[in-house]
Amino acid sequence: MTILLTASIVFKGLAILLLGRIAWTDFSAQKISNRDVLLLLCLGLGALQFQALQTHSWLEMGISAFGGAALFLALFPFWLLHKIGAGDVKLMSVTPLLIGGSHLMVFAVALLVFAIGTAALVKNPFLMPAGIFRHYVQHMDRKGVVPFGVPISAAAICALALQMYHAIMVATSSGILEQLN
Repeated sequence: MTILLTASIVFKGLAILLLGRIAWTDFSAQKISNRDVLLLLCLGLGALQFQALQTHSWLEMGISAFGGAALFLALFPFWLLHKIGAGDVKLMSVTPLLIGGSHLMVFAVALLVFAIGTAALVKNPFLMPAGIFRHYVQHMDRKGVVPFGVPISAAAICALALQMYHAIMVATSSGILEQLN
């Protein structure tokens, strides 16, 4: 069982690194590549698979798949109306499979906080410390472009980091890590 826990933590760590890359790419180029979203999907499904093997229950994977499908169906009309980018829709649809159904509330609260912060920065660029960032945000405001992949990635990173912390704390308190040494 410890190998499954370790593999799950490694997959989540790799997902955090990939989410950081997605956030930077979306911030700098307003583009979320399909390759990165597919990699996130694979990492998320792998971590959910390890969790299902540990708990002997597939319920978490089913809830996550339902959440991803629901988000895709809810956000697809907004993409058709050009209110949100296709990369943002795909990233939001993959996120429940990455995070897991039981941690979606943590993700939702973090997403709300980061989205409000992003909207505040776009509407009030004078809040930013450096002139170059002010200029960049004013450019985004003029063009009507908001890199929504940044708050999605930040919220997913927070949820994954909390999961990893919780898994490590449970492993150390149950003596699993002492058995490894």
